[in-house]
Order: sequence, then C-alpha cells, then structure tokens
Amino acid sequence: MPAATRIAGQAFAREFPQATVWNVLDDRLLDDARAADGLTDALRRRMLRLIGHVMEGGAQGLLLTCSSYGEVVDTARGLWDVPVLKSDEAMFKAALAGPYRRIAVVASTPPAVPAAVAQLEALVPAVRPDRPVDIVTALSEQAAVASDTEAAARHLADALRAAGGADAEVVLLAQYSLTPAREALAGLLGVPVLDGAGAAARELRGLLATGQGQTAAAEAVAP
Repeated sequence: MPAATRIAGQAFAREFPQATVWNVLDDRLLDDARAADGLTDALRRRMLRLIGHVMEGGAQGLLLTCSSYGEVVDTARGLWDVPVLKSDEAMFKAALAGPYRRIAVVASTPPAVPAAVAQLEALVPAVRPDRPVDIVTALSEQAAVASDTEAAARHLADALRAAGGADAEVVLLAQYSLTPAREALAGLLGVPVLDGAGAAARELRGLLATGQGQTAAAEAVAP
C-alpha cells in the first residue's frame, strides 16, 4: 500500500540516509489476498516477479513492506544472494530479545495476523529458546478506516482488551500503515509499542553500509 512505502521511506531517511530507496508497488496484491482469504500460489508468484524486477535492476538489499506476504521472503532468500528482509522481522527479534513474557500483536487487516504470529513463533527457538513467551493477537478492521491516528489507536486498544490482551507487556504493530498510531496507542495502553519500519532500516544499514560515506541501495516492495 502507498502508506507502507511512505512510512518505510521516512524510516530510511531517519535511520539509513545513505541509502538510495527505490519503491516498487503493486497496489492490488493486498486486496487480492483479502479476497482469496490468504495467499495463493498465483499471488506468491506475482510477488516473486515483483522482487525479481528489482533484483534485475541492481538491488543490493530488499525490504518487503507488506507483512501479509512475509512467507515469500523465505523463497526469495534462496533465489537471490542479497539481504532480503521481511517487514517486521527485526522488530520481532527486538521484542523477543527483551524482557517481555506476554507479547501482543495488533493488526487492521486479517491476513497480517497469522503472518505475523508465524514469523514471531519461528524466531523463538533462535532468539529466546530458554524463556517462555505468550502471544496474544487483536484485529480491528475499523482502525484501517479510522478518521485519524487517535481514533485508530482507540480501535486497536479496544480490540486488544476484547481479545484478553490488556495485560500485554509490549505491543507489536503488524503493519507499517499502523505506525502513525504508535505513540497514541502506547499512551492508551501504558506499555511500549514497537513498529517494524525503523528496526528494518537499521538492520539493512548494518548489513549494507560497509564504510562511512558509502551509499547502498535499498528497495521497498509493497502490495
């Protein structure tokens, strides 16, 4: 979605200004995944073709800004020998490395919920194999059409409380499009709220910046 690429661009400008950002967008991919109630083989191939387009264009690194298509990154990593990041992987690593036992994942589009939980659970053995983690999820489609960021935050907070997640110690935003509501949501819940864009930009900076003053290309591919 255009909002996701805009937010990713802001994160790169702040965290990795040396990068040359190339945004590539197929604005039907998310709607088509919603209509299909998840990813189909045809949709996976379509995203891989989009990734292939930027790789052929000389990409040195790639950030997929859509959480719903995160599983496609696993395939892409086997096809191209450059860093390819899932939208929220760096954020999930940070949350699991922290002191939090009960972690909440909030979203405003249905496909983002199972995609985020699958990524989070897959990282547990590597990041915190000796500490238990309890994951609670909340979905508010109203947050996606809220009139402003404060309203979006209220919808997300209400959904989390309704899901039994009022005692969560940290909240993770499963979509870049929710990033503007981060501070308002933290104020409503009284716990840290993490977003993926800044964490991803920092990780790519570490992977690609080999010396001061050098510029690396980073691509944001989004449905």
